[in-house]
Amino acid sequence: MTNSKTNSKVDEFLNKAKNWQEEYEVLRRIVLDCELTEEFKWMHPCYTYEKKNIVLIHGFKEYCALLFHKGALLKDVNEILIQQTENVQGARQIRFTNVQEIVAIEPILKAYIQEAIEVEKAGLEVEYNTEIIIPEELQNKFDELPALKTAFEALTPGRQRAYFLHFSQPKQSKTRVSRVEKCTKQILDGKGLKD
Repeated sequence: MTNSKTNSKVDEFLNKAKNWQEEYEVLRRIVLDCELTEEFKWMHPCYTYEKKNIVLIHGFKEYCALLFHKGALLKDVNEILIQQTENVQGARQIRFTNVQEIVAIEPILKAYIQEAIEVEKAGLEVEYNTEIIIPEELQNKFDELPALKTAFEALTPGRQRAYFLHFSQPKQSKTRVSRVEKCTKQILDGKGLKD
């Protein structure tokens, strides 16, 4: 690993990490051995090839992970890629709970990273399922307040999808209505769910 490839923001992230610090360091070394550019995006170390996102290092309470941005396109011959939730369409993770797990499969990790780079070089794209059903409670609010529909349609497709998922999740209609009500001003202000 050469210092010219490292990013000072990633150094800072690693120094401040309370959990998974050793695991992050090993993952960083492995990824940098694959000739990727180290960047800092979404508050995490992100590695790119010709400015295209390949893999991200992140951690949670129970595990840390390598997240492959187009992991759904990888062959996954070792069957180690995990879809984070049912709503995640393209990204896939390889999860770890200790350094030994990472070191034990280092050659496999490098092979997956190389495959991810080849996917990017080939220009392959994940085909996203964009079919969305508007929740009845949201449609009722659109009918009641046409400006809300206009503001909603002005949002990016990703922001719209996040709202659709947020509004559709509750089983009870009254909870869905409550969520729509709580988010109305935010939508009218042109903001996404997490903005």
